Amino acid sequence: MADKAVPHFHNQDGVPRVRVGAREFMCIGALPPFDHPHVFLDMGHGGDEIICQYCSTLFVYDARLKPDGAEPAASIWRDDAPQSRVAAE
Repeated sequence: MADKAVPHFHNQDGVPRVRVGAREFMCIGALPPFDHPHVFLDMGHGGDEIICQYCSTLFVYDARLKPDGAEPAASIWRDDAPQSRVAAE
């Protein structure tokens, strides 16, 4: 049994890079319902960058962030968060 959840990040805003506090995480691309298949990305033990093969988002590891943190913070996705900003507009 896992002792913690895997962080999920997206790039709805299309920023050039997303800084993350974890080397292992899921990318969902954009917010639902426009998300791509949720893929597990692993930078390895020495890697500081990885590109999502679906959406081409560049993720950069930043040790200053919490493991579930991101810069921009809007790139963090939680299952309990509103599903889409489009629906609110």
